[in-house]
Amino acid sequence: MSTVNNKTLAESVVLITGALTGIGRAAAIAFVKEGSKVVVSGRKEEAGQQLVKELQAMGASATFIKADVSKEEEVEALIDSIVSRFGRLDIAVNNAGTEGKPGPIVDQTRESYEATFDTNVLGTLLSMKHELRIMLKQKSGSIVNISSTFGKRAAAGASIYVASKHAIEGLTKAAALEGAPHGVRVSAVAPGPTDTGMLIRFAGSAENKQQLTRGVPMKRLGLPEEVAQAIVFLGSDKSPFLSGQILGVDGAKSAVDSGSLK
Repeated sequence: MSTVNNKTLAESVVLITGALTGIGRAAAIAFVKEGSKVVVSGRKEEAGQQLVKELQAMGASATFIKADVSKEEEVEALIDSIVSRFGRLDIAVNNAGTEGKPGPIVDQTRESYEATFDTNVLGTLLSMKHELRIMLKQKSGSIVNISSTFGKRAAAGASIYVASKHAIEGLTKAAALEGAPHGVRVSAVAPGPTDTGMLIRFAGSAENKQQLTRGVPMKRLGLPEEVAQAIVFLGSDKSPFLSGQILGVDGAKSAVDSGSLK
């Protein structure tokens, strides 16, 4: 049976931001199957409560707390609410994110930059700030951020999204160094093209979606459930000496030289 800091996953308190759809939702279900106490968070009350009902129907201890990760007072209240209820926070999955507004750099604006960076980068920073506030005192915990294959690569027409994911990887590594002396691990998963609503919005057309699929050596899109399994792995003690790392879940996409892919 897997444990986290001498606790089984079934005893662990897990927070997932951006949990209402896609990878976040799949991660919530994956932790519920392990018996974890799951707190899901997002900006939509009705969708959050519906997800909680579904998780509770699976026999889970599940709670929804509404929060916008780009607003520090809401993030602080979210973490304080979890600790008030459960006394601790063992695993945090910082999944809240947006694809922003794809398009050439010459078409980008301050507003399009802020809309993406406020959620993807500031949201991750604020989430880690307040998660670490608790975990460093506990001297235990695992944080899993969400990057992308674009955290190391790039794509024309996706400059701001690419930049945000590069930033998340930098934040992850810096936080891992700060957490390491205190028994807190921080890593990230970097999904390749994954069959979610965000991918559909990002692609913009069926033809573009097919092009993204052709760029994956396995010749298919990833599934949210496959990424979720990697998140559970990083959160659990099956990776006790793994921190400051970016785990690619991309069908070998990151192994290909971007200049040679046809």
